[in-house]
Amino acid sequence: MQRPMLIHDPVHKTVILDEFEQMLVNTRHVQRLRNIQQLGLVDNVYPGANHTRFEHSIGTMHMASVIGHSLELEEEDIRKIRIAGLLHDVGHPAFSHVVEGVLKRDISLRPVFDGLHFIRHEAFTKHIISELLPEDRDIAKYVEKEFDADPHTFFREISKISTGDVSFLEKPYLAQIISDDVDADRIDFLLRDSYHTGVSFGMIDVDQIVRSLMIRNGNVVLGSSEGSGYDEDMALTAAESMLISRAHHYTAIIHNPKTQASRMMLLHALEDALNEFGKKYGVKSAREEVVLFFTQYNDNDLLDFIRSHASESSSRLLTDIRDGNIFVPVARLSQKTISPSIRMTLSTIARNGVATKKLEDLVAEELGDTLIDLSVASGVPKSMRIAIGEEDAFFYDESALANGLVRAISRQLSLTAFAHPDTAEKMDSDSVSIKLRETVDELSPKLLHFIRTDQYLPVEGVILLFFGVHSLFEKEKDGFTSIPRLRHITWLYRTVRHLQESVRLKNFFDYSFHERYGFPYSDRLFEDIQILVAMGIVDEDLRYYEKGGRFRQSYEYVLTWDGVEYARALADAYRQEFEEIMDYLVMNKHSVPRDIVTIPLSRYASRKRQKGVN
Repeated sequence: MQRPMLIHDPVHKTVILDEFEQMLVNTRHVQRLRNIQQLGLVDNVYPGANHTRFEHSIGTMHMASVIGHSLELEEEDIRKIRIAGLLHDVGHPAFSHVVEGVLKRDISLRPVFDGLHFIRHEAFTKHIISELLPEDRDIAKYVEKEFDADPHTFFREISKISTGDVSFLEKPYLAQIISDDVDADRIDFLLRDSYHTGVSFGMIDVDQIVRSLMIRNGNVVLGSSEGSGYDEDMALTAAESMLISRAHHYTAIIHNPKTQASRMMLLHALEDALNEFGKKYGVKSAREEVVLFFTQYNDNDLLDFIRSHASESSSRLLTDIRDGNIFVPVARLSQKTISPSIRMTLSTIARNGVATKKLEDLVAEELGDTLIDLSVASGVPKSMRIAIGEEDAFFYDESALANGLVRAISRQLSLTAFAHPDTAEKMDSDSVSIKLRETVDELSPKLLHFIRTDQYLPVEGVILLFFGVHSLFEKEKDGFTSIPRLRHITWLYRTVRHLQESVRLKNFFDYSFHERYGFPYSDRLFEDIQILVAMGIVDEDLRYYEKGGRFRQSYEYVLTWDGVEYARALADAYRQEFEEIMDYLVMNKHSVPRDIVTIPLSRYASRKRQKGVN
């Protein structure tokens, strides 16, 4: 038997690997991660941030076992989550998420496996673990002998655990330990990124967070087996601290203007190199090369590819990055400086890679000598539950702080124009800002129409559902308006799932649901509702109610006046779909859970509407 390997880690101190873990570490798939930086080009901002995906994978493996022992899992399950933690990033491309950005922006470059388009690194991770690792003879023999399992069956399970895919898993909590709102992956990258950047925002109380986790009904939830009120409060506090750290981590590190500029410079250089490569060797060969980005290339390999195939101007971008001539912001729009309608439009465009690239290219053409970056935050917490007595509820429903942070993360949106430092000195930032705003106001609605001609946008279906409820119950009289406020978000889930049964609305409400919580729930629908709140289209109110001798909180939703104006334009664009939504609402009018709120029209309507009323 091979001796245990000791790894001395700056974050977790001594990490011990058993014989099988050493075999996996020595595969080319894991070794590749030694030369892929965890944070891409962030070391242009924080010089110490040159740690790698390899270190993070070791750390995630360690944190998985810490959580597994705290949850008192069986030894074999602990071995599985350690293996999954070690392998969870084997499909990650070079330079963090830049390559994924290219695939989102160019459909023709997306690799296809078994009829499925691969865009995200999780898909490649699943492929490597489930298809390639079982083909290693020594690894396969070990699995058969030590785990008494077929290698392909064993690694299919590991591939699901490593990517947080709970579907068809006998023990879904194993996947949640690796990838969920509070998980081994996030705990390690917060600690590790903070350590190497010197930014203390990511420092969290690991012991308290781990102690706050328990298993209930096959899922990892926050809480305590003792069930005391104080333990529940501490579980909430621990999870809140982690959520705060995540929000600050994004703002300080990922959303730093210099980080954004570096990423955009590399993205443009890579897109140009792939375009030139495709012209010379064909799009099919370009797709095959993209597969290598996820499975074989490290950071240096990707830079070599760009240098070998990019045009002279794009190669200069790499030289500028190397020499520290990072582009600087000359104008920036954020959610605080644009109207709710344009904010919502940009948010929708930003979640469509092809439209994002088109907007950025058109704006850059108007401004000249600039790179444009449209960014939105991702990773909104949406599935963590907390034990409340004999029941459990969503974390963000029990914590007003968590709900506020979810909204704050959803609200992070920016459109920035970057220019070379020498060019920026000659620009008048006020003039550039005015032109940027005017260009965005003109182009963004046209681009949104462009997206609609190609595909349905489910978030717009949700807006029309809110508008339908609003239209059904709204009344104006004597300078006052009475508007409906939806009481239960679960009604939205059930209604959307019901509307999916319609042939016309099936693709309009393209959401996946599960019933693991006792009612139909969709992560993506929850996230879209939070986006509507963050963008000012829907307003969210907190309400307290008593249940089982305990005061609980829930959230109610009302369409804002800006939301009404935005939805009216949508109703014209989706006339037939909106008519069918209204038919359903009229037939089920009495089952819509709502309160009617009456307020002065002058408080509800926009200034433009007020002038019309007066």
